[in-house]
Amino acid sequence: MSLNFKFKEDFILFLIQTGALKFGEFTLKSGRQSPYFMNAGSFRYGSHVEMLGTFYADCIKNTIKDDFDILFGPAYKGIPLAISTACALHKKYDIDKEYCFNRKEIKDHGEGGIFVGASISDGDKIIIIEDVVSSGTSTREVVPLIKNQANVILNDMYILVDRMEVGYNGKTASQEIKEEFGITVRPIVNVREIIDFLYNRYIDGKVILGDEQRDKMERYLEMYCVK
Repeated sequence: MSLNFKFKEDFILFLIQTGALKFGEFTLKSGRQSPYFMNAGSFRYGSHVEMLGTFYADCIKNTIKDDFDILFGPAYKGIPLAISTACALHKKYDIDKEYCFNRKEIKDHGEGGIFVGASISDGDKIIIIEDVVSSGTSTREVVPLIKNQANVILNDMYILVDRMEVGYNGKTASQEIKEEFGITVRPIVNVREIIDFLYNRYIDGKVILGDEQRDKMERYLEMYCVK
C-alpha cells in the first residue's frame, strides 16, 4: 500500500535499512510484550542524523509549513535533531529558522542561563523536535522551562514514530500532551502506516512483514493501541 506522502515511505525504508525498526518479540519498559521495537540509538552516523533532519523538515513543510519562529530541541536527544532539522529546512526548502535547546544544568558563568541558541521572546511560535513520546516526562520538564522564559506560542511537537499505545489511563501519551499543554504531537509516521506500507512488500529481496508478523502486529494494536 502506498502512503499519502512519499517522505513517509522513504522514512519507513530508512528505519529498516538502519536497523532502527525491528520485528520479533521484545519486552517494553511497560512490561508489555511487543512484536516490534524502535531503537533510536541505531542512528549513529552523520548521514543518519542528516537524513533524520530531512524527514522532520518534510513533515513540517507538509503540515505547518513555515508558520513558526524557533525549533526547540530538549536535552539531550532533541539537540542534534533540532539542529539537523534547521539545516534541512534551509537547504531543501529555503526556510531559515533559529534553533534553541536547554542545558540540564543552569550555567553560572559566561553568558549564563539554561538555554543555548535563539533568544526566546514573547509571541514567539516554537515547535519542539523530539525522538519519541512515551510517558511524556520530557515534555512535562521542558514546556514549563520554555513558558517561564516568555509568553510563547507552543502548539506543535514533531516525533519520529507514534506507537499509538494507550497507558493505564486509557489515553496515549500524545493525547495526554494535547489535553495538558494544548500541543499537537505530529509523528513522521505511526505504527498503522508502518504496517500498511510494509505488509507483503519486498525489500532487498525479502518480505519484512508477512502474514504471521502482520497478524501479531494487529493483535497488539487491538490490545493496546487506539482504535
